[in-house]
Amino acid sequence: MPAYIAVQIEIDDPGTYERYRVLAPPSIAQYGGRYLVRGGASETLEGTWNPRRLVILEFPSVDAGRAWWGSPEYAEAKALRQSCAQTEMVLVDGVPVQP
Repeated sequence: MPAYIAVQIEIDDPGTYERYRVLAPPSIAQYGGRYLVRGGASETLEGTWNPRRLVILEFPSVDAGRAWWGSPEYAEAKALRQSCAQTEMVLVDGVPVQP
């Protein structure tokens, strides 16, 4: 069953964050993940939530998403992101793929 990581990011240091954007994708792909949303314009339809940057990743399973987040391949990029941005991140189960 697919799983998703939703990330709300507020970037404090754009130059450092740009280095993160180069480092992160190879580790995501290595764990079977891919970007579904990577920034871009957003519109609040209900409520007050208005993230400055929203990222959504898809992984083949919750285990794959969790393995990527804790992996040695992502460790350097994660430390870089944590040094230059404020992040809220959740891992959620997806809906089973229909035959």
